[in-house]
Amino acid sequence: MKNFALTGVAGYIAPRHLKAIKDTGNRLLAAVDPHDSVGILDSFFPEASFFTEFERFDRHLEKFRRGSKENKIDFISIFSPNHLHDAHIRLALRVGADAICEKPLVINPVNLDALQALEEESGNKINTVLQLRVHPALIELKNKFQSGGLKQKANVILTYITSRGIWYNYSWKGNEEKSGGIVTNIGIHLFDLLIWLFGEVQVNELHLYERNRAGGFLELKKANVQWFLSIEKDDLPEAEHKKAMTYRSVNINGEEINFSSGFSELHTKVYEEVLAGRGFGINDARPSVELVYNIRKTPVRKSNNPVHSLAKKFFNE
Repeated sequence: MKNFALTGVAGYIAPRHLKAIKDTGNRLLAAVDPHDSVGILDSFFPEASFFTEFERFDRHLEKFRRGSKENKIDFISIFSPNHLHDAHIRLALRVGADAICEKPLVINPVNLDALQALEEESGNKINTVLQLRVHPALIELKNKFQSGGLKQKANVILTYITSRGIWYNYSWKGNEEKSGGIVTNIGIHLFDLLIWLFGEVQVNELHLYERNRAGGFLELKKANVQWFLSIEKDDLPEAEHKKAMTYRSVNINGEEINFSSGFSELHTKVYEEVLAGRGFGINDARPSVELVYNIRKTPVRKSNNPVHSLAKKFFNE
């Protein structure tokens, strides 16, 4: 049994991490969040210590580090706001724990080098949550491509619309300095999936970049990709307006790839891989962190490459 602490327990994704810790037979000793709406702990680890002040949480972990071996923290799970990930990973290494950090590991890729150096010095591991890489349908797809299923570059159309209310842009998620903006906060796991399936980025074009939507074109080693991301309900296909708040579509050479089901257990699978020593590390995360950073820095421009049909509505030819 391993001992866990975590940051960001009041957040949206917390239940999946709490369930993963419990389902893998481990225990949570301490959690921190400046917000105290954390009744979810009662369903998983009611005995865990809880702090609203990071400094007290830090001191508590130091006591564990200097105390008995049975209470030593083995892992710190990090799903605090994106701009805090770097500092919270450093805390994990400082108290002798491995880190399990939600995407993105960092907002600025230059910080990955410093974390990699600290990881080597500490002897501990920085893991990241790339849950789409453990989705059975996507693993099957990748294996198909690797076994000769792609004779030439694939044509891919990626559409991801997950509508959010007014609150979104008043939270840290709507602050690009804190979240990395829509391409990072909403898109990074999809860009990681594309790179994992189709190889490194060769061309990156940006056709649309607004606060709540973005679109562009990527040429990858094995695919040409038109992509569109949005948190605007009005961008949902008309048929989806009444029945769903999210629309995700990955079309490869005219074939729709359905991976909408099977999401509930992916975090648990990621934890199982981490505990078995097969977690995704900094080098796995680096390509997508670099890509979304580059997208944010790329000027919007006209293109001779295909433009996503939804982006065309906002893109001046």
